[in-house]
Amino acid sequence: MPPNLETRLERRFRTRETLVDLERRQVRILHPANADDLISEEDFIRDERMPYWADLWPSALMLSRAMVNENGKGAPLLELGCGSGLVTVAAAIAGYDVLATDYYDDALLFTQVNVERNLGGTAVRTREVDWRQMPADLGRFPRVIAADVLYEPTYGDLVASAIAVTLSDGGRATVADPGRLSRDNFVAAARELGLRVDLSRKVKFAEGEIRQEITLIDLRWPMVRR
Repeated sequence: MPPNLETRLERRFRTRETLVDLERRQVRILHPANADDLISEEDFIRDERMPYWADLWPSALMLSRAMVNENGKGAPLLELGCGSGLVTVAAAIAGYDVLATDYYDDALLFTQVNVERNLGGTAVRTREVDWRQMPADLGRFPRVIAADVLYEPTYGDLVASAIAVTLSDGGRATVADPGRLSRDNFVAAARELGLRVDLSRKVKFAEGEIRQEITLIDLRWPMVRR
């Protein structure tokens, strides 16, 4: 019998398991032990790709804690940049029909494993997506989410555009951000595209020496589109 996906990943990567407290419940997330192990000079030269997906960021934790309190009722949800799958797991717990996307195929594999680990029998769809070339057939979703995706100078415009082409009328997008490099550019780009931006939801993260104020940036289309 061929080894299962989790076993294959543990053979390919140096991994660790992190027990994450989502307040309503705890989840076990398998992820690479150190993102630095995955840095590839070849990938960086080609398109400045860095393995940010391999870390469990505070913004992902705080967005996950918010997501588990929602009632998805089977509604479609798109995650942009799913990483190892923590927020996808939270959204699935909340009852959403999740499509998890990432630029790294390995991130999608870890996401599949972590959904199975925590919600055995619950399936989520995954798809490799490049924000620079958004698939024309991706569709629109009433719920779009992303955590800590604004860390490179160009990502503000890219994430704003990705939300604009995937968020349905009447839907809501949420981007969790601790004040990354391109956050202001993201907010400006989203408003320029016609999205309404709400910056009022802020949560504090404190663990060890890390102190962050994370904004859960909510975006919607206006009732009357421009």
